[in-house]
Amino acid sequence: MNEQITARHWLATAAPKAAPAIATTTVLILARVWNANGAQHSIGNAALMVVLAAGAAAAGAFASAGRAGDSVIAGTAFATSGALTLAGVTGYADGMSLPLLLWALATAVAYGLAARYWRTDRRDALAYERQTAVRGEEHAHFERVESIRARAQVETAREGGAYATALAAALTARAALPGFDPIALSRAGLPELPLHITAIEGGQK
Repeated sequence: MNEQITARHWLATAAPKAAPAIATTTVLILARVWNANGAQHSIGNAALMVVLAAGAAAAGAFASAGRAGDSVIAGTAFATSGALTLAGVTGYADGMSLPLLLWALATAVAYGLAARYWRTDRRDALAYERQTAVRGEEHAHFERVESIRARAQVETAREGGAYATALAAALTARAALPGFDPIALSRAGLPELPLHITAIEGGQK
């Protein structure tokens, strides 16, 4: 059975690669909007963002501690802490130099973390493809062996049928010879014919 081969759309391939840049850019834009709406030089807003970022970082540290640590929760918490830090500094700062610097740094860190997961996913995908290819080769080998075995059985059955037909024809021809006596052959020490063959030959007399 032929499997349908579908090509992935280029957007589906490019979207995961652009996700870190999109995320940091979104945080930068929202923080600058917040800056224009009163967050600039606001000590209360800056303190709030510091507390939230520190809390997210602490949650990530607790989630990653010990043998039972969850890497997904820890990564999410640290990413949240970084986003809150970027948003707080960008919302509090005057110009765009420091926000852009932090945006570039955050984007580089995000791509560095994402590259690790992309490599893992790629290794898993390659391992799955190899296992699928090996299983396909094994199944194909089994199918070839079974096909050869089935053909051998068919050939054996054909040869057996031809031999039985030839034997029956030989017995019929021998029984038709004049003076053929199966009892005399048995007395002479020759192998005894099966009873149904003897009965057939006697009826033909």
